[in-house]
Amino acid sequence: MSQVNFLPGITRRTVVTGRLEMAGLEAGPTSGVPVILVHGNISSSWFFQELMLKLADEGGFHVYAPDMRGYGDTQTLPVDATRGVRDFADDLASFVQALDLASFHLLGWSLGGNIALQYASEYPETVRSLALQAPGSPYGFGGTKGAEGALCYPDGAGCGGGGVNPDFRQRIKDGDRSADSPNSPRNVMNTFYFKPPFKVSPEMEEVYVSAMLSTKEGDQNWPGDMTPSANWPNVAPGTTGVNNTLAPTYLNQSAFAAINPKPDVLWYRGDSDQIVSDTSFFDFGFLGQIGAVPGWPGAEVFPPQPMIAQIRGLLAKYQANGGKYQEVVLSECGHAPHLEKAEDVAKMLLAFFRAH
Repeated sequence: MSQVNFLPGITRRTVVTGRLEMAGLEAGPTSGVPVILVHGNISSSWFFQELMLKLADEGGFHVYAPDMRGYGDTQTLPVDATRGVRDFADDLASFVQALDLASFHLLGWSLGGNIALQYASEYPETVRSLALQAPGSPYGFGGTKGAEGALCYPDGAGCGGGGVNPDFRQRIKDGDRSADSPNSPRNVMNTFYFKPPFKVSPEMEEVYVSAMLSTKEGDQNWPGDMTPSANWPNVAPGTTGVNNTLAPTYLNQSAFAAINPKPDVLWYRGDSDQIVSDTSFFDFGFLGQIGAVPGWPGAEVFPPQPMIAQIRGLLAKYQANGGKYQEVVLSECGHAPHLEKAEDVAKMLLAFFRAH
């Protein structure tokens, strides 16, 4: 088990499910209405501690934050990317069943937002409400254009495990805690997870770096394998690993618009998010447009992915089918609103969960 100091009031727990052993964090009275928080990529439940305590102490909720497979202290199993994010959603379902939770509030952050969308698509009757914090596009990360998520190339070129900076990948593998390179996990967090100059306390920074370094590097886990492509930028998705689960050749969550029953949705994000954005610094389309990756075929062929329009388009269809959603944009905020705008987000979530 990882050696991390957790905040008072946070309990570590391992749940043996029908699929795998899932570690995670827990807070709040056992009599409280359950809330489940799902973390994102290169992360773990450890990022949620302060929010968990707010929901528990001020709302009386019983909060669970599981680590997904290959993150934190949860069992490491291969990720079948050809199922989209269903490996993760099925793991979440097995976690819920092991705890015998009939219904709960569900929040997903970044990749966790896609996992939450998938879970809600398959088990909508268990979801009291759905909160999406800076979720990924329902049509994956990279390689698509237009609000409907049309493929730029049939093979999904421009996304998947081959799109990760190799130096950053090696630093995750090596457990690098330094601040000596723009590619160190610490500097990537402070530059891209948050909007500079925001920084967390030195003590929590160490915890969050540890959370990033809990990511299990490899072709079967993060980031996954890759396939060479004749199409720009000459990499296409492989079939295993986390980043390939977000390949648009495997992930299409448009079915969410038609689920029944329809839990109310709260979608919130920072206005300065550099990860999930229409100008994402992790999207080949945008990097090509600004000249950071040579050979860009142009906006007609491979534009920056309109991630925000794609998310909004799906939720608009959800609303047209009888669902309800609210979009909240937080100013001067990056990819981690629950840390950067902690008070505002806690207040908003407490009101949203209490209303349902």
